Amino acid sequence: MAALRVERDGEVLRVTLARPERRNAFDAALIAELAEAFVDVGRVRAVVLAGDGASFCAGADVEWMRAAADLGYDGNLRDANALRHLLEAVDRCPAPVVCRVQGHALGGGAGLVACADIAVAAPDAVFAFSEVKLGIIPAVVSPFALAKIGPGAARRYFVTGERFDAETALRIGLVHEVAADLDGAVEQVLGELLSAGPKATRAAKKLVLERPDGPDTARRIAEQRTSEEGQEGLRAFLEKRKPSWRS
Repeated sequence: MAALRVERDGEVLRVTLARPERRNAFDAALIAELAEAFVDVGRVRAVVLAGDGASFCAGADVEWMRAAADLGYDGNLRDANALRHLLEAVDRCPAPVVCRVQGHALGGGAGLVACADIAVAAPDAVFAFSEVKLGIIPAVVSPFALAKIGPGAARRYFVTGERFDAETALRIGLVHEVAADLDGAVEQVLGELLSAGPKATRAAKKLVLERPDGPDTARRIAEQRTSEEGQEGLRAFLEKRKPSWRS
C-alpha cells in the first residue's frame, strides 16, 4: 500500500495515512487502500487511525479534484460511493477506532474523525466541513457528522464551511479530548480499551450503533452475563483479582 501504512502492534492495529507531502489528502488510491484496511481487522482489540506529518487529513487532493471536475454524473456518483464505503467501513469496524488528530482535518478528513469511536486532538488541530467553499456539500460525511455533532452545530459548520479549532471541536462533540501530549493521550485510551473484556467492548460498540429496543437490551445483557467472558469478569471482580484478559 503506497499511500497507507498498516502495522500490527500486539493487540492493536495501527493504520496510518502516509502521504505527508500532500497533507494526507484523499485521492482514489488512498480511499481504496483505507477501505481495504478496514474490511477485516481480524481479532485486534483496537484500531488507531492516524496521519503522518503535519496534518491528519486535509480533505481532497487538488489533483484528484481537478480530475473529478471533468467527470459527469455517473463518475461523480462512483467517486462518492467509494468514499461512502470507506466511511461506513470505519464506522462499522467491529473493534473500537481511536483517531489521532493533528494539524488539519478538513472535509473528508473531518468525516473520518466523525466515524471514529474516540477522537483525540492536538491543541492546534483545525477542523472544517469545508465543502460549501467549493460550491459543493458535505453530503457523504453528513450521516456520521450529524451523529457526532448534532443538527445544531451542523447547521452552522455545514453551511458556513468555516474552520474551527480543537476546543470548538471538543465542545460540539466531534472530538473527545484535546491533549498537548497527543501520543500519551492515545496510549492512555488504548490502555483503558485493553483493560476491558474484548468481546464486551465489541458488543458495547454494537449497542451504540444499533440502539436496540428494551427487550433486545435485556437479551443482550443476559447473553453477555452468561458468556464465558462475562462469567470470568464477574468472578474476577468478586474474587478481587484481575480477569484473564488482563493477566
